[in-house]
Amino acid sequence: EADNVKAVAVQFVASLPTATATACGLLAPETLRVFEESEGPCVSALPTSTDATSGPVKSVDVYGKDAMVHLSTDTLFLARFAQGWRVTAAGCTRQPERPYDCTVSGG
Repeated sequence: EADNVKAVAVQFVASLPTATATACGLLAPETLRVFEESEGPCVSALPTSTDATSGPVKSVDVYGKDAMVHLSTDTLFLARFAQGWRVTAAGCTRQPERPYDCTVSGG
């Protein structure tokens, strides 16, 4: 399962600069809806909302239907849906004594 999560995370990050429609398609439905309500059309707003790069994956943690992927420059959260793993949050940085702060999230 970790390999599937890693593959989606890598595809999402690699798609950001040039194939943004692909990256938008990898967002979870609620994440896409909330993001577009606040930022506008995904294809134009997503590349400037996260500075994730296709740097190496440092770790993948899967917890049932949820997963967290640590990249060298970003942390992504994913969830398993009927159509496969989808990104629920991106552009996430750990905050002292608090949850992650994410520039792209579903809530």
